Amino acid sequence: MPDQNKSQKQTRKQDPDLATIVRTTQGSYRVIVGRDVVDGLGLELRKTGQEGRAFLIADEVLFPGPVRRAQEALERGGYETHVLALEIGESNKNLATLEVVCSWLADRRAERGDVVVAMGGGVTGDLVGFVAATWLRGVAVVHVPTSLTAMVDSSIGGKTGVNLPQGKNLLGAFHQPKLVLQDVGHLETLPPREMAAGWAEAVKHGLILDADLLDMFERLAPQMIALEGDGPVEAIRRSVAIKGEIVSADEFETGDRRVLLNYGHTIAHAIETVSGYGEYLHGEAVAIGMMAAAGIATRLGMIDSELVERQRRVLESYNLPTQASNLDAEAIIDATKSDKKSRGGTIRWVLLEGPGQATTRRDVPDDVVLEAVQAVLD
Repeated sequence: MPDQNKSQKQTRKQDPDLATIVRTTQGSYRVIVGRDVVDGLGLELRKTGQEGRAFLIADEVLFPGPVRRAQEALERGGYETHVLALEIGESNKNLATLEVVCSWLADRRAERGDVVVAMGGGVTGDLVGFVAATWLRGVAVVHVPTSLTAMVDSSIGGKTGVNLPQGKNLLGAFHQPKLVLQDVGHLETLPPREMAAGWAEAVKHGLILDADLLDMFERLAPQMIALEGDGPVEAIRRSVAIKGEIVSADEFETGDRRVLLNYGHTIAHAIETVSGYGEYLHGEAVAIGMMAAAGIATRLGMIDSELVERQRRVLESYNLPTQASNLDAEAIIDATKSDKKSRGGTIRWVLLEGPGQATTRRDVPDDVVLEAVQAVLD
C-alpha cells in the first residue's frame, strides 16, 4: 500500500480537506473532512460524475437549518433535490421505517440514475444506505454524517442494515457510497452525550491500530471535547484515514484486518440487544464492550492490567461509561451468539496485544467471557 499512501498524500496537498480515498470493488470514493464543507456538497457530487435527481433523506432533528443548507448546496451543483426528514433512531431502524422511505421514493418515481443522500447519524446512514442498496436493485448513495460515530466509523465502508427483534443489523448489504462528506461544524449542535459516544469509535482506532493517535486522544481530551482548534479536525481525519485504509484492504471483512474494527462490538451489540436499543447509545455500549474485551485479554495473559486501566482512563476522560447497570450477564452472553462474526457458535474475539496492537482469537473459554462480562456490570 505504499504507492497508494504516497498518491493520497499528493492529492491531499491539492485538497487539504481530503481525509482519504477508499478503494473498493464497487469503485473508489473520497472522504472529505473539514469545517463548512457541506456548502460544497453539490459541486463535490458533480466530481463523481453522478447525474439524475438527488433524494435527501435526513434525521428530522437537522430540519430545517442544516437540511436546507445541504439542499441548497445540492441545488447549486445542479441537482433537482427532494427532501424527506423523519425521525430515525435505533428503536425504529427496522422494516417499518424502511417501508416508509421506500414508499416515499416510489411516490416520486426515483430511478436508477438518481442518487440518495443520507444525512444524519449512524442509524440514518445504515438505514438509508440499505434503502439505496435495495431500491431498484441498487442506486447511488452519498453519506453526509452529522454525528461523530458516523463520521469516524459507520459512514465509511459500505455497511448498511436494519435491525430485527432478534438482533442488530441482521438484515443488510455492502453498498459503497459515491462520496462521504463530513462537516465538523455539524458536531457543534450535538448533545454532549452524543459527542462522547462518538469519541468511543475514534479512541478505538487508536487502541487497535495507532498508538500515536491514542496518545493524541489522551493529551488533548479537553480540546477534543470542546472541538477547539485544529486538533479535533486532524484527529477525525486520522481516524477516518485508518478506517479507509482497512476498508480498502479488506472490503468484505473476509480477512484478518477489517474485523479488528469490531473491537468491543461483540459485547456492545449484545448490550444494545438486551437493553432494547434505548438504554445505551452505540458508542457508550462500545466503550463498555471494550472494557469487557480488555478484561478477556488480561485474563488470557495478552496484556497487563496497566493497559486496561489506561483504556479506562482515556474512555472516562471523554465522559464514556465503562460499566453497565441492571443487565444480566447470561443474557448478554446469549445475545453474543447472534453476532455476525461467529462461526458455528464460536465467536471471533478482537483483543488487544498492546497499545495500537490488536488480534483475533477464537479459543476464549466461556468462563473467561463470563468473568469479563460480570466485571463490567454494576
